[in-house]
Amino acid sequence: MHTSDDKILILDFGSQVTQLIARRVREAGVYSEIWPFNQANEQRIKEFAPKGIILSGGPASVTEGDTPRAPQMVFEMGIPVLGICYGMQTMMHQLGGTVENANHREFGRTEMAIEKPSGLFENVWKISDTPTVWMSHGDRVAEIPKGFEVVATSTSCPFAAVADESRHFYGVQFHPEVAHTPDGAKLLEHFTRLCGCTGNWTMAAFKDRAIEAIRKQVGDEKVICGLSGGVDSAVTAVLIHEAIGDQLTCIFVDHGMMRMNEADEVVSLFRDHYKINLVHNNSADLFLGRLKGITDPEEKRKIIGKTFIDVFDEEAGKIGGAKFLAQGTLYPDVIESVSFTGGPSVTIKSHHNVGGLPEKMNMQLVEPLRELFKDEVRALGRELGLPDVFVGRHPFPGPGLAIRIPDDDITEEKLETLRKADAIYLEEIRNAGVYDDIWQAFVILSKTKSVGVQGDGRFHGQTCVIRAVTSTDAMTADFYHFDWELLGRIATRIVNEVPAISRVSYDVTSKPPGTIEWE
Repeated sequence: MHTSDDKILILDFGSQVTQLIARRVREAGVYSEIWPFNQANEQRIKEFAPKGIILSGGPASVTEGDTPRAPQMVFEMGIPVLGICYGMQTMMHQLGGTVENANHREFGRTEMAIEKPSGLFENVWKISDTPTVWMSHGDRVAEIPKGFEVVATSTSCPFAAVADESRHFYGVQFHPEVAHTPDGAKLLEHFTRLCGCTGNWTMAAFKDRAIEAIRKQVGDEKVICGLSGGVDSAVTAVLIHEAIGDQLTCIFVDHGMMRMNEADEVVSLFRDHYKINLVHNNSADLFLGRLKGITDPEEKRKIIGKTFIDVFDEEAGKIGGAKFLAQGTLYPDVIESVSFTGGPSVTIKSHHNVGGLPEKMNMQLVEPLRELFKDEVRALGRELGLPDVFVGRHPFPGPGLAIRIPDDDITEEKLETLRKADAIYLEEIRNAGVYDDIWQAFVILSKTKSVGVQGDGRFHGQTCVIRAVTSTDAMTADFYHFDWELLGRIATRIVNEVPAISRVSYDVTSKPPGTIEWE
């Protein structure tokens, strides 16, 4: 379901930050898609009808044989093309230039000099400007093809940016998509305008077309949607309900491991406010029973996932006659599933969300968010009128608080201790006005015991760890730099108000090398 006539195609050569290119283009109000370079055949590209093409970076070397190349037709369509890093190098190579291994590699921030005016730089940089850009390359262009000229250089890169203005072909050795290139987003936005894009990609337009597409796909059949309380499933449910009304039934499997009052909030919003058909299955005792004595994190996930599917399947069977299953699949999931590299080669840990429902239930999928990034889902939620408490909520893992009690079995007593500490933590960061600056904040209830002092007596209680990270997509993350006074206030409240906890620590591990969650 393409929701705009203005489209930019991004051909992926394996860069770890290709998704950022698509995000920057979307932020400029232009619809974009990422395709693996080897899945972009001539017919498919013509049918997509992009107004411009961006060639991403990648880990390969153009100087070696059998490395990725852009389809030659990309340079024969008469539309603007922008090559980034490896994308620039393969463009130069394929159009008659030369690429070589560099004696001096460039990684990190670099000061670049603008040598000549270029259509790509218009309203961004002018001659004699020395913008900071982010470089990450070992090869470099040694000779540019006929028709190109150098428009920017750096100390170690004589071809930092090149342009063939007559064909609107541009190559940049730096990465404009990353935040380390301050004017990069503006540069990519200007490229979309060179392509003739008007910037009409909005969530209002998406909502109307998505509703139309849902109605066309579903007809008068029934749809079941698994509701977790997270933003993805919430937006999916409300969007589908706007499209087909009472044909939708949501199933909320309450495993008893959500945060303070969240289950009640889900039921109140969707059943009472939106009047959506909602089945609320409280199976906390069942989940806790199956988790009794289990401490291994992978086993916890498998038990919770299987139990969820069992309960969901049972409730779906009671509804009867539903042919469609709605899921909150997002665009990053789609990109990963079609990656030419086959996705990650090593399983760090099982995904937090439960899976397996389509295969078990033999239903057709409705995935109205599969074109959207997380920030676009939040914008769509606001367009649909969802309250900020749902739209702006931090990500929460499918297994819930079970994976925030590491290396320990799960009991109701531990869950209640964790809920209280977590609620205090979130309340304090909301009161301080920093909740929205943080991607994810939560408390971990450690198995470690710690001696404390309460009144005149010694107290042997539990240690909890508070975690807060900043991120844009959860692929990488940095710990949040709290004000020390706020940290102290959080710790004091937790120790004073949660009897079982005697000590509070703050986790300052970034991702990588750590992961965001502990299990």
